[in-house]
Amino acid sequence: MGAGIMLVQSSRIERVGDKQTADDISSFLLSDSSFDDTNYTPGELKHFRELPYRALLGDSIFWYARSEDGSIAGINCMAPNEQGTGGYNWDYLVVHRDYRRSGLAASFIEEMFRYLREQNARYLLAYTCDLPQYDAIKLMFAKLNFNLIGRCPDYYYEGEDRLVYHIKID
Repeated sequence: MGAGIMLVQSSRIERVGDKQTADDISSFLLSDSSFDDTNYTPGELKHFRELPYRALLGDSIFWYARSEDGSIAGINCMAPNEQGTGGYNWDYLVVHRDYRRSGLAASFIEEMFRYLREQNARYLLAYTCDLPQYDAIKLMFAKLNFNLIGRCPDYYYEGEDRLVYHIKID
């Protein structure tokens, strides 16, 4: 971790519940400390500006963690599928670059799967880009036993395919 960076508060993964937190998360998602690939699509920019607020309306499930100084250290969000049939779509898992390899992502994932089991979810779909900068995410999906079930060519931009992953929730 960089000099002056405070540790993430232990056991402080919470659900978004107020506008100020949604504001903080939106700012984090749009910051230089969130994503490695900042060639955002117009839709991604819209997500970063809107998803935290959709959680306030109950349209998505959105977790966050703060560092000891109160800044956003990471987020994780997903939403029920549009059919309302027990499937979920995993949107984003983002950890501040200074807190990567701290175990925060694993804590988010553990909390997400606990929630899915409580909801008797049937499956979780996840997506990523096929570019090399997403290799860590693809490896994470493999370690979690997701199955690669599809590829949509040129989904994000020309030459950037969307990979679709699936896992059955037991």
